[in-house]
Amino acid sequence: MKQQVSFDFQLLTSDNELDLALQNLLAAARSAVALSYAPYSKFHVGAAILLQNGEIVKGGNQENASFPAGICAERVALSAVSSLFPSEKIQAIAIAYTNAQSDEMDENILSPCGICRQSILEVADRQSDEIQILLSSPAGKIILIDSARHLLPLAFSSSNL
Repeated sequence: MKQQVSFDFQLLTSDNELDLALQNLLAAARSAVALSYAPYSKFHVGAAILLQNGEIVKGGNQENASFPAGICAERVALSAVSSLFPSEKIQAIAIAYTNAQSDEMDENILSPCGICRQSILEVADRQSDEIQILLSSPAGKIILIDSARHLLPLAFSSSNL
């Protein structure tokens, strides 16, 4: 029997279409791109996490000469949250990037890799609450997704063990 998995999301063309908290979160993700260390790929990613207490925690992707043994911006930020605010729930995560190998403003919207999707979903499961995902392009396009679960349908979780 053939079945389908789908979800709704919002496609926005301006930060002004977001509420103030998500505007600030997206601005923090864009500024977190500067935290990136990507001398090999030249693909700089920043992530910012909005906590229930209003704090924003940022992270940038970190590469090393043993490429691809680096860590993505999303997991840098998630690790910082678990260390600095271990009992605080995550409300949303925003992701931004620049690609130094492209001279033009990129219209493409970045989406987390599979490992990051799994990591975000693990946190959502652990906190028993949804995490909004905010994805953006350097040119200003934005996708707002209400639940991290939408990015990883048929996910493997602790209930599978």
